[in-house]
Amino acid sequence: MIARVTALTCQWLMGICTVNSVDLPDGTSCESGVFVERCKYLEESKCVGICVNTCKLPTQTFFKDYMGVPLLMEPNFTDYSCQFKFGVLPPQPEDDITLKEPCLEVCPIASRRRQVAQTQSTDVGQCPKA
Repeated sequence: MIARVTALTCQWLMGICTVNSVDLPDGTSCESGVFVERCKYLEESKCVGICVNTCKLPTQTFFKDYMGVPLLMEPNFTDYSCQFKFGVLPPQPEDDITLKEPCLEVCPIASRRRQVAQTQSTDVGQCPKA
């Protein structure tokens, strides 16, 4: 039910969405997934940090804490798609590979940080985490 409502009501923000089947922790599968073909939010920001810190983590927390439904979001930073898996708990932060993603080459914030680093001969490192 939540997957269908999400797919119907959130296309204005995320883009074209379809409900799909996901594997649940108990080994069964269920039509509790939403596949976002090309997330407008990620595509416009072009930033892993913005995606993770202002969308993925807060949305997962909201659904778990306020709706009582576990949610795992799996953004794909190559094609800007995103898989929502309702009923699946997200991994612990230390095990979440999304949190280890480097900045995108096209990220405007990372590009600016690289420019500053070149003029000051310093190491940019990775974007700061919120």
